[in-house]
Amino acid sequence: MQVKYKTLDDKDVAGKRVLMRADLNVPMKDGRISDQTRLDRLLPTLRELAAKNARVIVISHFGRPDGRDMKYSLGPLASALELAMGQPVKFVSDCIGPDVQAAARNLKDGEILVCENLRFHKGEEYNEKVFAEALASLGEIYINDAFSVSHRAHASVERLARLLPRAVGRMMEEELRALDQALEHPHHPEMAIVGGSKVSTKLDLLNNIIPRVEKLVLGGAMANTFLFALGRPVGASMHEKDMVETTQEIIRAAEKKGCEIILPTDAQLANAVKSDANIRTAPIADIQPHEMILDFGPDSIVRVEAVLNECRTLLWNGPLGVFEVPPFDKGTVAVAQYAAQRTKLGNLLSVAGGGDTAAAMNMAGVMDDFTYVSTAGGAFLEWLEGKTLPGVAALMT
Repeated sequence: MQVKYKTLDDKDVAGKRVLMRADLNVPMKDGRISDQTRLDRLLPTLRELAAKNARVIVISHFGRPDGRDMKYSLGPLASALELAMGQPVKFVSDCIGPDVQAAARNLKDGEILVCENLRFHKGEEYNEKVFAEALASLGEIYINDAFSVSHRAHASVERLARLLPRAVGRMMEEELRALDQALEHPHHPEMAIVGGSKVSTKLDLLNNIIPRVEKLVLGGAMANTFLFALGRPVGASMHEKDMVETTQEIIRAAEKKGCEIILPTDAQLANAVKSDANIRTAPIADIQPHEMILDFGPDSIVRVEAVLNECRTLLWNGPLGVFEVPPFDKGTVAVAQYAAQRTKLGNLLSVAGGGDTAAAMNMAGVMDDFTYVSTAGGAFLEWLEGKTLPGVAALMT
């Protein structure tokens, strides 16, 4: 779906209170940020707004608190943002009410204020009008730079966007442009790589992209279901026996649309999902009853790279194997690095995201070499499924 939206180029923000919906829901471990990608990607918008003398009020959720649970406070994230920005970042212990009203009014040009967790109030997730209006009273312009939550009809994402002059931040602008190029206006031939554990969770995605791409590579446990549906042995591999008929329908639909489905012909086989398991590389036809398919084998990797070499656009959702457990990351890493090389040469537009995909691309060291790697999970997946995202729809002019 192609959308029309305002960007920062369309707004005069100098001296204005700019209410920016960010996604500070970063992964934490032992009280520390374990992956700062989402935070880092907010910096271009924040720096631009500050440089243009906007008075920036950042709102975000963090985790799934049940009421005001300080374990989910955004205070530490404000401090992390201050360090990343290299300038003072203020913090206020609520997102509605007199304290935040005063803090917003007292902001000076170029200053940044982070408000407390939106989800401390039930009105956020319930998309309540009164809560959205209270948020809107803080600012004069609304900026959404959180594509990752734009599939949710929450107050700060959907209703708030309709209450103020609105635009997208630089990160969201880049994401929307990349998705439009990859899904709606790609250069052909186009190839999609789709991994995942279950076909049943990817039905909408497959039905939406099969008419759009010439090549479809299937990986992960869902590839096992396709192999099983084609009458090929899968040993003890995870697969969905009850999805055989549906899978066969997908195969027939792909044939009708001229979309070639590519499945592994050889694999890394093992008797357990462990690095020290009995692992061997063999044709899938030689799999033993106790063995599992856990990654693409070398011949399958070469084949995917050869097909990729013929394509001009790549859309990637889901790893090829159990990439979290070496050596079952080899297929994902090899193909990702090959796609990155082609992208750097200007021969490929590559967009990846959803679920574990960003983590897999990070492991492969290609986050900066793809055209775009989305850190959005559910929002990226729903976009690929062809669904309208409430937060994006609310920004349309």
